[in-house]
Amino acid sequence: MFTRERFRKITGGHTALYSIMPIENIPSVMEHGILSHELAKRYNHESIALETVQERREKKVTNTGRPLHSYANVYFDAHNPMLSRVRDKNNEICILAVDPEILNINGVIVTDCNAAASITQFVEPERMEEVLDFGIIYKRYWTDPNEFIQDRNKLIKCAEVLVPDLIPPEYIIGAVVANSCAADALKGKGFNLRIIIESYRFF
Repeated sequence: MFTRERFRKITGGHTALYSIMPIENIPSVMEHGILSHELAKRYNHESIALETVQERREKKVTNTGRPLHSYANVYFDAHNPMLSRVRDKNNEICILAVDPEILNINGVIVTDCNAAASITQFVEPERMEEVLDFGIIYKRYWTDPNEFIQDRNKLIKCAEVLVPDLIPPEYIIGAVVANSCAADALKGKGFNLRIIIESYRFF
């Protein structure tokens, strides 16, 4: 059983998992949850994902034989290459904080790096402490003079938790935004959970 305290102990003091989300999608997210790519097709939504990345993820199958696109995904650390790529959208995005107790949901899988990578390991949550490199996952930056190590770090920084179909909205515990403009936009979409403005969490 994964409690918040157990998650905090394993990850070195961290208290949540994270989803990088366009603020425009918040009303749908708060009603339906954080959806898998497949389920999200049913609703009008904005995507900040690269099409080339989605093409790779569409072809990927997990160790259970289930398509990667049938999982809702969250990151261990949102300060990652994905967030860096959308730095020009800081007024339009938020980081949703998700209760780590989603690790108890039936069928959840944890990855040791970006789920679409060819080297990805898919493991049960109980094994994440032995498989995941939290030292790199929570490192502020992934850069390294050695190009091979830097590319590896980029993948590891994007380690994920994969939840079949969707993450119910009751697991969302708050949001982080880059500035007051984004905070106002988030409130304007009816988000009534805690909102923290922390510009250093963004790029």
